[in-house]
Order: sequence, then structure tokens, then C-alpha cells
Amino acid sequence: MVRIFLAIVGAAYLILAGWCALMPDKTSRAVGFTLQTGSGQSEFLTVYGGLQFALGMAFLWPMFRPSEVALPLLLCLLIHGCLVAFRTLSFVLYNGIPATTYYLAATEWIIFLGAAVSYWRIR
Repeated sequence: MVRIFLAIVGAAYLILAGWCALMPDKTSRAVGFTLQTGSGQSEFLTVYGGLQFALGMAFLWPMFRPSEVALPLLLCLLIHGCLVAFRTLSFVLYNGIPATTYYLAATEWIIFLGAAVSYWRIR
């Protein structure tokens, strides 16, 4: 069950990485960014494309090494715990946040809670 959870999360990250890499203008606008030509585009491709691709691969790792579930799951829990904490802080600090950001926050919470429950079960 944990491998399936991580596979879904990993696949989602690979899809997001592809969206960021192939349609950076559309993707960046969806999350409130305006890309500057050159360095802004490079940074977005690297951080939002490359990092999300790496996360997707890390979360898919147990599909290729079924016995190696604990570390990718702990990584998922740690990353999404930090995302949830910082996203929640952003809601306190800033206003004018569009609906897309709330959908991202809900998804981050779902992944965080799923990872927390899964990690608690395998300990």
C-alpha cells in the first residue's frame, strides 16, 4: 500500500516536472510567477522542472527496489511537512492568494497526512 501511495505521488511530480519544463509560461502564471527572460526562465526550469523530476524519481524508487520504502517515505513526509508549514505561514503573512494556491495547499496537506499515516504504520 505504501509503494502505491509513493508511486502516485511520484507520478504526480513527474507530470508536474513535465508541465513546468514544457509549458513554463503557463505553469508559472498558474502559481503567480512572472518569468523574466533568461535567468527567470532558467531558474524556473531548474527548480520547478528539475527538482520536481528528482522528487518524482525518489518517490518512485520503491517501484524498482520494493524493499527500499522507508527512506523515500520519510523523505516524502519531511518535504511535505515543510511545504505544509511554509504554505500555512504564507496564508498568514499574505493576502490576495488565488484559488490555485489553495488547491496546491490542499494537495500538500493530503500528501503530508498520507505520508505521516503511512510512516507511522511501517515504523
